[in-house]
Amino acid sequence: MDSSAYGRVMLFLCFGLLLPAVNTSPEDYNHFVYKHCANQTFTDTTSSVPPILSSLFQELVLQSSKFKFFETNVGDDQTAILGRFQCRGDISNDECHNCVNSLPKTSNSWCGYSVRARVQLSGCYIHYEADGTETSRLQLFHNTCSESSATSSGFQELRDEAFAALESCVMNGNGFCDMNYESVHVTAQCEGNLGACDCEQCVSALHKLLSMNVGTLILVISIWTIASLAIAII
Repeated sequence: MDSSAYGRVMLFLCFGLLLPAVNTSPEDYNHFVYKHCANQTFTDTTSSVPPILSSLFQELVLQSSKFKFFETNVGDDQTAILGRFQCRGDISNDECHNCVNSLPKTSNSWCGYSVRARVQLSGCYIHYEADGTETSRLQLFHNTCSESSATSSGFQELRDEAFAALESCVMNGNGFCDMNYESVHVTAQCEGNLGACDCEQCVSALHKLLSMNVGTLILVISIWTIASLAIAII
């Protein structure tokens, strides 16, 4: 199998961001990708949405008209919650706002009163965690791998070379990179609160994880999220 037969590979580092599709159209940005909800829940169940979550969601949606990444704390000395959103680096502010605006309803539908949740759509994600429930940066949230495998070792070599180029590109691109490497299309975005070096290390860690768990699997869609990054291969 020559390199042109490998299809296109898209890596989206997170966003945790984000994104499973190449050439995603605006109407696809609200497409549900995955959710991760904690079993522990808030004790206040007197309303459809805990007041502290409602306040957080309102602030995140408000800020999404101005920023593509925003992180904030809400609450008081008794109950505090840290939340953030991030949008794809290549979408407009209006597209970002529309995507984030749909996240509270999606989060409530899937995760309800969970004290920690992460919900990702094709164009954006939201993550929140109550004080004392911090998530590890290297926690694997989700993955989907194809059943198709490359019949030649050339695929793994091409993938490794693409990752090496990606690490350099993402460091020089303020945490975002969109590039073609031979027959491979690579897009990467690190979480907005990661520095350049941390972002590069994140890409490197994902490369190692991918090598161990995916091997020669190719095509279709693969989404990986490790708190601060996600990957899609198609």
